Amino acid sequence: MGKRRKPSAPSRARMAVLTTAVAGGAVLASGTAHAEPAPTLAAVKEQVDRLNEEAEQAIERFNGFQEKQQKLQGEANRIQEKVARGQEAMNELRTQLGVVGAEQYRNNGIDPGIQLMLDSDPASYLGRASVQDRVAGSWADLLKRAQDEQRKLDQERTEAAATLADLDAVGASLNGQKNQIQSKLAQSEALLNKLSAEERAKINAQEAADKAKAAAQQAAAAERAKAADKEAADKAKAAAAAKETAGKGGTPAPQTAAPQTPAAQTPAANTPAPVTNTPAPPAAGGRAATIVQFAYAQLGKPYGWSKTGPSSFDCSGLTGAAYRAADVSLPRTSQEQWKIGTRIGRGDLQPGDLVFFYPDLHHVGVYIGDGKMIHAPRTGKNIEVLPIGVMPYMGAVRP
Repeated sequence: MGKRRKPSAPSRARMAVLTTAVAGGAVLASGTAHAEPAPTLAAVKEQVDRLNEEAEQAIERFNGFQEKQQKLQGEANRIQEKVARGQEAMNELRTQLGVVGAEQYRNNGIDPGIQLMLDSDPASYLGRASVQDRVAGSWADLLKRAQDEQRKLDQERTEAAATLADLDAVGASLNGQKNQIQSKLAQSEALLNKLSAEERAKINAQEAADKAKAAAQQAAAAERAKAADKEAADKAKAAAAAKETAGKGGTPAPQTAAPQTPAAQTPAANTPAPVTNTPAPPAAGGRAATIVQFAYAQLGKPYGWSKTGPSSFDCSGLTGAAYRAADVSLPRTSQEQWKIGTRIGRGDLQPGDLVFFYPDLHHVGVYIGDGKMIHAPRTGKNIEVLPIGVMPYMGAVRP
């Protein structure tokens, strides 16, 4: 019976592999045990708002590409019709050239001098020769017209090919923007679907509170502006009265300030002003009234991206439709609508003006007075009245 050998000690390399495997297992176990914390409601709302804003930016780009596609398609159709008419003209000229060419071939086969000598009726020959000259002139004229028509036809075909290439490129851009929009909206919906009904209600309540706060701030700012205007008017009136008294030789009575007594503070004095009711649409008559009344009639309809009505609208689709109701044509996108008409200061806003938001001007609404607008907000929302202070205000235009 042979002598049994003792098992050898594991090598350093083998020990290193075992140690690494154990450590790796510990890391995996640790990673499994400590999952990432769920995002807070505020973080979810911020992310959803960002995705929706990015989607709206892509929607306005989509609208711009769609408008360009429609124009290019109309141009391509027009050019292709010209090409078809030019081809018909060329075919007719070729037919005429064939007839004249055959006539020349029949009559020019013999030398004219020999024909005159052999002809029994020289007068008749001279008549035919005159006809042949006219035929030759017609041939030259037809040939020149055919060359001109061919050059024009070639140019139109080149123009048509370039327009169709542009149309294909715009179509590709349109599809790219559409995919981007759908991706952003799907991400936003996925985030919201992870929330409970209670959590969604909290987000909606926060949005409502933000709107109420903006409305209260606007109301307070309007009251301050009104008080400042009244104070300036009172000072101007007092100065005019003093000047009139001095001109009559009298001595103006010294102006003594009325003693200031602190106003009694009530609990309501330190709370935000209540949200004012939505202003009523202006009475019938005038372009602005038509625009605002149309906007009021759309309240509650759903937002629909790239829609211009009548059942749903996006932001620039709504403003464009409101102005069409007043027989005014606006460009399709908010950025292009910004470029027309007269710029209006915030203090000079009137119902019917267009109000714009965000640095890239990707959102627009119809101003209705009292610091409010009617606008189409975003996917999942309905057309609503909103204080213009809720979003980053950039300016206004009166087309």
